[in-house]
Amino acid sequence: MKTKSELLLQAYIEGHIEDEPEILKELNRQAHLTLLHPRMLSGHVQGRILKMFMQMIQPKHVLEIGTYTGYSALCLAEGLSDEATLDTIEINDELEDKILKFFHASEHGNKIQLHIGDALSIIPTFPYSFDAVFIDGNKRHYCAYYEACMQKLNVGGYIFADNTLWDGHVIDEIVDKNDLQTKGILEFNDLVKRDSRVETVILPIRDGLTILRKKE
Repeated sequence: MKTKSELLLQAYIEGHIEDEPEILKELNRQAHLTLLHPRMLSGHVQGRILKMFMQMIQPKHVLEIGTYTGYSALCLAEGLSDEATLDTIEINDELEDKILKFFHASEHGNKIQLHIGDALSIIPTFPYSFDAVFIDGNKRHYCAYYEACMQKLNVGGYIFADNTLWDGHVIDEIVDKNDLQTKGILEFNDLVKRDSRVETVILPIRDGLTILRKKE
């Protein structure tokens, strides 16, 4: 749980950046009313960062693993040109109607294609490669997602991986052998550190955002 100072600082940051669009405010509200883990969505600050990264990179094709509510997908799409596309993959088919409701209501929804199913089965089927990827799926499979995405990522392309500080558990002295989520994040962080194919930085934003660039 955040301290009072951390909460005040978060509020200050949110009050001094671009406003959260109304559709995302409503999506956030609905998530807190109807879902068990609403804090899994990206939120105001990270959402604005994702939008700006897309504006900076100007990708043609973007891939997202782990749609959840569609919040991050809408932020990514907001930063894309009208000619760009976003493919987003969600394994939980019970979320499909909720996701599509907000995609259809958004002026950026026409850039997004939702795929329901297992990302590791779907990724190889895309007939094009990607300029940017956002990984926010099952933490146990981060290494597998990463390798699958690298096969589809253009040289000079970017991978953004969420939750890579995992509530600080990455520095726990002892990790429960049954805590497969934490183990998955630790294995991913070690993997990309050693991988000579990419440049890597970790931003201590929200729960940790790793940015990787595929080298020339």
